[in-house]
Amino acid sequence: METFRDILIQIKQFLEVPLVKLGSTPVTLWTIIQLVVLVGLLFYLSGKLRGWIVDQFLTRTRMELGTRQATGSIIRYTIIAIGFIIILQTAGIDLTTLNVLAGAVGIGVGFGLQNIVNNLVCGILILFERPIKVGDRIVVGNVEGDVVHIGGRSTTVVTNDNITIIVPNSKFITENVVNWSHNERKVRFRIPVSVAYESDVQQVERLLLDVAAANPDVLEKPAPGVRLMEFGDNGLNFELRVWSTTLIHRRGLLTSNLNYAVYRSFVEHGIEIPFPRRDVRVLRETRQAEPFDGNGSS
Repeated sequence: METFRDILIQIKQFLEVPLVKLGSTPVTLWTIIQLVVLVGLLFYLSGKLRGWIVDQFLTRTRMELGTRQATGSIIRYTIIAIGFIIILQTAGIDLTTLNVLAGAVGIGVGFGLQNIVNNLVCGILILFERPIKVGDRIVVGNVEGDVVHIGGRSTTVVTNDNITIIVPNSKFITENVVNWSHNERKVRFRIPVSVAYESDVQQVERLLLDVAAANPDVLEKPAPGVRLMEFGDNGLNFELRVWSTTLIHRRGLLTSNLNYAVYRSFVEHGIEIPFPRRDVRVLRETRQAEPFDGNGSS
């Protein structure tokens, strides 16, 4: 009856059977298991290290969340690259024997993995150039929301409907991106307002400024402004311009609140909001009756 030691010896011999050769270096099943385990540990530990750097170490500094996220990701990718080389050397694989394999992989990357590599390169550019960062309010294509995560291949954006959208990183490099909070979280909003031609324009301006001053989300500095934009077909077209830092991620809410307040103020003070009017003229054509000939025809 085989002992436990004999079973271990047989398993060891089985794992050490060469599968392929890279130059003069045999690759065994044991080598492959080592690589899988070590690479898995590398990704796991580097992720834990990134989390510690972002959430604990760099919180002691004055870095913004987006800067901490970018720094942690760059450190993680650097550790993964260096660690992968060390793992290959530890497993006994000579990197000089991988030249042919690297060439074949390069051809495959050029044809089959072009989009993936493009997104990875764009992700690195985003982390270094930082056109967007975690916490920014962005618009790219038809996607609008807050950036919650920037990865190597894609960026995660959460909309106001709490829908998570995964956007490939190449979108942020090749397309126009609107970043509402790139410099600072202070944005001017333009609220169009129309009044009848019979309205007192000074009173309209005063009422609009009072509405802006009463809204807690409107900044006092820069001060709100009112502009008479044009003489429209149905009335005078004004524009209320206000600045805000609190509702740049919910612009519709601020616009709605101001519109409600403007409507109430206009009704209270008798300011008419015009609506399209058309003059319709009806032309009646009269014809002289012809004499009846008695045969059923005229």
